[in-house]
Amino acid sequence: MELPEAALTLLRANRRTTPAGHTYTVPSPSTYPYQWLWDSCFHAIVLAKLEPEAAISELRSLLSRQMPDGMVPHMIFWQPKLTHPYHLLWQEKTGVSGMTQPPMVAYAALEIYRQTKETAFLKELFPSMLAYYRYLIDKRDPHDHHLISIINPDESGEDNSPRFDVALRVKSSISFFGHMYRRHRLVAANRTCAFDPLVCMHERFWVKDVPFNAILIKNLECLAEIAALLEEHEAKEFATTHKELISFTMREFLMAEGVFWSAVGLEHGHLKVATWAHFAPLFAGLYTPEEAKELIRVHFNDPETFRSAFGIRTVSKKEPSYRSAGFWRGPVWFAPHWFIHKGLMDYGFFEEARWLRETSTGLVEKHGFREYFDPESGKAYGAHNFTWGTLVLDMLEP
Repeated sequence: MELPEAALTLLRANRRTTPAGHTYTVPSPSTYPYQWLWDSCFHAIVLAKLEPEAAISELRSLLSRQMPDGMVPHMIFWQPKLTHPYHLLWQEKTGVSGMTQPPMVAYAALEIYRQTKETAFLKELFPSMLAYYRYLIDKRDPHDHHLISIINPDESGEDNSPRFDVALRVKSSISFFGHMYRRHRLVAANRTCAFDPLVCMHERFWVKDVPFNAILIKNLECLAEIAALLEEHEAKEFATTHKELISFTMREFLMAEGVFWSAVGLEHGHLKVATWAHFAPLFAGLYTPEEAKELIRVHFNDPETFRSAFGIRTVSKKEPSYRSAGFWRGPVWFAPHWFIHKGLMDYGFFEEARWLRETSTGLVEKHGFREYFDPESGKAYGAHNFTWGTLVLDMLEP
């Protein structure tokens, strides 16, 4: 079966419809049986090429459970399975989680438009999209530092990444379940302040994450493009202004030693753990061409840190926390590959992009749609029938 056909078959098999008529895609029927924010955006990006109406339905379903303050929850429990760990740990009484996730909505919506050239769905979804990005700017940057904060590692999409160990106050040797328990305690604590960002971040966990902010910058750029298409001039100015402010501030406060580091607290103390976050700013165009060239030379191409025979490690091999089978503590994942590939192409690193594309495709061809992979052996781990592998389709040359 060719990759486009295999991807569409998987996405259709994982499609679900609620009693109210909302259609969405589960990342994996057994392991991840709910709707996730950035997963749905990934689905929409791929479906834009295959079934645009299904892509629109994916975003429509996602935004239908937006909170009154504009936040889009990172999980929607459409059909709760009461014994499932995600239901037990993360669900609020409203049937959604109390957190968000990397804000890929505008990028996904613009990708659908680029494939269809239709604006009707953009007009429909635009007020919700704008409210979400206003929420991030207004509520997640209460001191107007122009860096958006996350209140739990799960909001990064990289649940147990060692990038957050210091902020979470855990040791680098912590177990997978020990880390999950610590994050669950953080959720429970944040419930006591109704997930109010100012209170919760100050007292418990306040991280300006590099990938989250880089993804936001790119999405504000997309939001501005959508606003221009719809002649929403004030919204375009909002998106453009904050894209520039966050871009400037990231370079000013999160960059050191030629790369970007996530930071914690009001003083922007760097969390010096080398992860794939070094490459995420390529997606947002934050490196100069000279800096990007050095990044590729020093970090991307080094087999002792990030580059393996099976792709880019999510954590440098030199880090004490590195575990080749440790979920987000080292293995190869398709979403980071996709973000890095987009950045490489934008900067003109076509040979490196080709290698990453072929490596990713090779993993799918050998193992099918699995969740993550051992960078030392290529062994597949985690969920089966996992939709992130379909992102490889968007990495292929047109």
